[in-house]
Amino acid sequence: MAAVIFESTIKSNPVGRWYIELKDTTEEDRVEYCLDMDEYAQKIEDMGAEYGGEIEVHWKADENVTQQQLNEVRMEIARWEQQMQEDAQGDLPL
Repeated sequence: MAAVIFESTIKSNPVGRWYIELKDTTEEDRVEYCLDMDEYAQKIEDMGAEYGGEIEVHWKADENVTQQQLNEVRMEIARWEQQMQEDAQGDLPL
């Protein structure tokens, strides 16, 4: 079975706050909006579980997203990945 593609688009609202639009490409009307990385990670996990975790995430950004907003998203992703690594290490037996 081929991986299901989720499209993650970084967007900017009228007051300059970034958010992520998450689309399941197999269901045209299935769109989720995430205001931070924790919410995004939870929605990816929930939606991906429906496909046994066989998903592929494609990232893009709208033209009106600033470099500062992209950097904020990158920092959020790095923070989230660091937290996941720390959590995984905590599960290791001593």
